Amino acid sequence: LGLLPPAATVTGSVLLDGRQMVGTSEGERRLARRRSAGAVFQDPMTSLNPTMKVGRQVAEAAGSMDAAIGALERARVPEPRRRAGQYPHELSGGLRQRVMIAMAIAGGPDLVVADEPTTALDVTVQAEILALLMAIRDETGSSILFVTHDLAVAAELADRIAVLYGGRLAEIGPAAEVLHRPCHPYTVALMAARLRGDSPRAAMLPTLEGEPPDPRAHPPGCPFAPRCPLAEPACDAAPPEPEPAPTHEGLAACLHAGESAGARLRVREGRGPGGDPEGGATAPGDPGARPAALPGPALLLTGVTKAFGKGDHRRVVVDGLCLEVPAGGSLALVGESGCGKTTTLRMAVGLEDPDGGEVHIGPGGSPQLVFQDAGASLTPWLTIGEMLEERLRTAGLEGPARRERCVEALQMVGLPAGVATRRARELSGGQRQRVALARAVAVPPGLLACDEPISALDVSLAATVLNLLMNLRAELGMAMLFVTHDLAAARFIGDRVAVMAGGRIVEEAASEDILTNPQHPHTAALVAAIPTFEAHA
Repeated sequence: LGLLPPAATVTGSVLLDGRQMVGTSEGERRLARRRSAGAVFQDPMTSLNPTMKVGRQVAEAAGSMDAAIGALERARVPEPRRRAGQYPHELSGGLRQRVMIAMAIAGGPDLVVADEPTTALDVTVQAEILALLMAIRDETGSSILFVTHDLAVAAELADRIAVLYGGRLAEIGPAAEVLHRPCHPYTVALMAARLRGDSPRAAMLPTLEGEPPDPRAHPPGCPFAPRCPLAEPACDAAPPEPEPAPTHEGLAACLHAGESAGARLRVREGRGPGGDPEGGATAPGDPGARPAALPGPALLLTGVTKAFGKGDHRRVVVDGLCLEVPAGGSLALVGESGCGKTTTLRMAVGLEDPDGGEVHIGPGGSPQLVFQDAGASLTPWLTIGEMLEERLRTAGLEGPARRERCVEALQMVGLPAGVATRRARELSGGQRQRVALARAVAVPPGLLACDEPISALDVSLAATVLNLLMNLRAELGMAMLFVTHDLAAARFIGDRVAVMAGGRIVEEAASEDILTNPQHPHTAALVAAIPTFEAHA
């Protein structure tokens, strides 16, 4: 799309509908985009102008307001004329994404680039957006370049799948063949690490060792070699070129293409909340020391209500909600976007005051919150060590003891001591999420609240974080409130799963039952909307 900043160095050739996008002027690239391409980005709130009504924004791409209404209709926006007169903040997340799709298709582009357009959406809205994109593709003949870390979403939409690693093409081929007969070790690893609705809860998920390569210093050979169980010296000499894949009608860039690596992924035995960590019990003075069993629930919400706005604009977000998280237990809270999940979580940790009802926090330290965007929740000008020490001051530790505890907390989440001297911008997304967890558990809380902590992570990093949460809960004996729109993750993490709709709990059941035997129609709809690999089986 030619949208990289001027400081970026771009070589090679990029042709958009026959027009060169590398080495040309910004005016030429803008004209090519206007004539041939549309874009749908991950977060429509940062892509839409908050000061302009959405109809006017679509009209800028469509050429007139009548054409904008037509684009909104094709994007399946209900009541398009009324919605055109609204501002972005007046629309739900799903409707904002539909407006972005309307803008993308307004000019009749040959190519629509969709960059993680469903990442922040719940499964039902995600299913609607995927169906919409497929319908637009079929109706208009536009091609779609769909960027995602969700393999099941790729299976629903794509005819062909390209797997990238370290800035290079690892594998490309027909979607069904790449997903069901992968031949690059990285693709095999992604498939093995994928969380499924029937993943055993008693065992840790398979994960990849190591970290992705630093984009500022790529290795001279295959970028996946440092993490590959099949690597040999030749892999470090030069990056392999894509060659015909032995298992499908595509290409793979690997000296060992087609050799199974899935069985050699690291898999650790899981531990229940009362299980001992591998290697023995934790010393009583360590930050990972398990607190003694506490009486009563870790969290009890009774008749809690919360509304925002006034007068005609008043909206009840949480309506008489009752919820309990037992001491040492884990409850996953799922539901569609806007159902009140995050507001409930914020009231649970004291970031919002309820309008009515009671919030009771059990003993065992103040609740801690892990946010969806770990990078945004970490102070950019402080080192990781300074952030952790700031948290540890509440424990009354002196300087040397704080620094020692800081290193121990990093080790608990699988990070080396050297991370303490670095800043958040120097870390990968997975490392930042682990730092956020280290900060939350440096002083072990009675309750850890997690707000969509894996929604922006690829499958391998998501598996690593889920394993880490299971380990920390087992080692520290803490309770957990896990907010997510991923039912498979809810089943894996939660002892019980509560389904929320319209500010109320409509169903609560044991995690093993929620996917296999949903009782409420809303739960059944969520389960039915989960993308699967069936489309390309």
